[in-house]
Amino acid sequence: MHRRQLILGGAALALGTGPALSAPVTARDLSLDLEIVRQAVSIHPGARRYLDESQLRAAQAGFEAAYQSAESLDGRFIALSQFLARLRCGHTQVNFYNQSRAVEADLLDRRTRLPFLFVWMDGAMIVTADHSGSRRLDPGTEILTVNGHPAGRILAEMMPYMRADGSNDGKRRDLLSVPGGEYHPTFDVFQSVFFPPLEGSFALTFRRPNGMTETVRVAAVDLNARRAMTPPPPPDDQPLWDWSVRPDGVVVLTMPTWVVYRGSWDWRGWLIERLDGLGDASGLIIDIRGCEGGLSCGDPILARLSNQDLILDDYEPRVRFRRSPPEMDAYFEAYDPESRTLGMQGVDVGDGFIGYPPARPADRIAAAGPRIPVRTAVLMDAANSSATFFFTARLKRLGLARLFGETSGGNLKGINAGQIFFVRLPGSGLEFDLPLVGNFPTSLQPDEGVAPDVRITCSAQDIAAGRDPVLSAAVDWIQRA
Repeated sequence: MHRRQLILGGAALALGTGPALSAPVTARDLSLDLEIVRQAVSIHPGARRYLDESQLRAAQAGFEAAYQSAESLDGRFIALSQFLARLRCGHTQVNFYNQSRAVEADLLDRRTRLPFLFVWMDGAMIVTADHSGSRRLDPGTEILTVNGHPAGRILAEMMPYMRADGSNDGKRRDLLSVPGGEYHPTFDVFQSVFFPPLEGSFALTFRRPNGMTETVRVAAVDLNARRAMTPPPPPDDQPLWDWSVRPDGVVVLTMPTWVVYRGSWDWRGWLIERLDGLGDASGLIIDIRGCEGGLSCGDPILARLSNQDLILDDYEPRVRFRRSPPEMDAYFEAYDPESRTLGMQGVDVGDGFIGYPPARPADRIAAAGPRIPVRTAVLMDAANSSATFFFTARLKRLGLARLFGETSGGNLKGINAGQIFFVRLPGSGLEFDLPLVGNFPTSLQPDEGVAPDVRITCSAQDIAAGRDPVLSAAVDWIQRA
């Protein structure tokens, strides 16, 4: 029986590899946790987007049985993660960055990590940087087995626990890559539970770029070692993005994150100043690969790509409460107290939803000058699932730029985002994020992300050779103008 089946099948839920909680958890504690989860689901705007009532009830019943039977933090984390993933919402998750110090110490700070960076390509685990000290895992190497487990099986075991919108499995696979730049990669946390090291190490079978198959044993690494695999972020007052001019005059704007609200850097002024000075460029390439979202940093770009104001009426925001349950105030934390009364001025739109008043005008992005005067390409991938999803969707719908790369994350059927409650479960100590606003399309849409205009994927051979075929294709398109 696979470990996942053992955990969630109602059998012994204690995981021998994970530390127990520091204090016993009582049945009363767990009952309160379950009631908090029920209340959270009752106001989740997307809980019934992909599940009908009977499916939702069945999922909740399975979760509650697994959660109550769990004998460790690992078991409760897995039960909760699987249930939240069943909602098929990319913003509903056990958020590793919002946990208490006790949970972080128990669940997240373990010497269980693989000592290399990698990405998944068509189910294959491809090394992008070796930090094992073995000097054998060159970029482009394919990891075939980890402690005897085929890499494809490891991926398949973890997929049901990944947050993503609807049927967008590309986003789920993307979350399980470890390309560097994250403090708590999703893969690391789930791998520590399902596929931990044996006696502190991993036996790897791998295929090198030259086609030779070899084996090696490497030591597991801890959180600090994983963090050290990528350079530290710039100081809070320094740019998070890069603006470079190639010898051929093509400008490349690289935006690895839109989480720009944690420092004092004036991102908007920095961006507008550069966009307004594009006159001598031969083209503009905006690289948002790997960027989930943050603030709507693409709006100043959209404003300069259009000759007229952009009316953002393709999605309608809805909530499922007028006032969130007062008895949950102690457990539903919010940055903005007004989050608790989002629906007070709304109107009933049916099926338990509350919309904004009909007199409220649609959001718009006002056209701004000077207009971007050159061909513009956007490099995208499955990470683009929040603000960057909407950015790519609007570019595609309005034909404002040419999109290169892979299908985005998110979903054209709508995503749940906006304001968020941080839901604290006092029994287990776990926190999960609860989005409060559902965005629903005003016309029928497919269950998928935004498709690029030009679909291009990197290969293991590209990684081994240090090539970027997506960037090259965008440059070629600009130069053919």
